[in-house]
Amino acid sequence: MADFKVIIPNDLYSLLNFEQDDLPGVAVVNTALKEFEPKIVFAWHLSIMIDLDDLIENGMPSKSEVEVIDNYGDYLDNEIKGKDKERPNALFLARITWNKTRELIWRVYDPEVSNGFLQEIITANSSPRQFDYRIDPDDNWELAKWHLTDWDISNRSD
Repeated sequence: MADFKVIIPNDLYSLLNFEQDDLPGVAVVNTALKEFEPKIVFAWHLSIMIDLDDLIENGMPSKSEVEVIDNYGDYLDNEIKGKDKERPNALFLARITWNKTRELIWRVYDPEVSNGFLQEIITANSSPRQFDYRIDPDDNWELAKWHLTDWDISNRSD
C-alpha cells in the first residue's frame, strides 16, 4: 500500500435547507472535505440512519428530540473518529434531518473499527434510538458527491 501524507482539514460547516417529497430537510455538511486529498485514505462511506421519536410537523424533531439526537450524534462522532484526534479513523461529512430521520455520515479509514463499535452498541442495545447503518467502499467518494458538489450555490448558507 502506498504511503500518503494526510493533513486533516479544520471542519467548515455549511447549512443546507432543502425540500424532498414535499417535506423540509436540513443538512449540515463539512464542506472542508470538498477539497480534501488524498481521498483514497478515507475510502469508506459510513452512514448511520437514526429513527426519530418525538416529532413536530413535517417529520422534523421536537426541541427535546434534537437534544437527545445531537448528544448521541456527538458521542458517535467522538467514538467513530477514535481516540487519536491527530490521526482520526474517520472524518465527519454530514448530518441530515429529514422525514422522521437523522442521518450521520463519515468518511472512514478502517471500516472494521467502526463496524466493531456499532456492533457493540447493537449487541448491548445501548442506543437511545433505533438505527441502521451501512459502510460501503467508495474510493472515488461518489457517495459523498451529493453532499459536497451537487448543491446549487444559492442553497448554501455558510
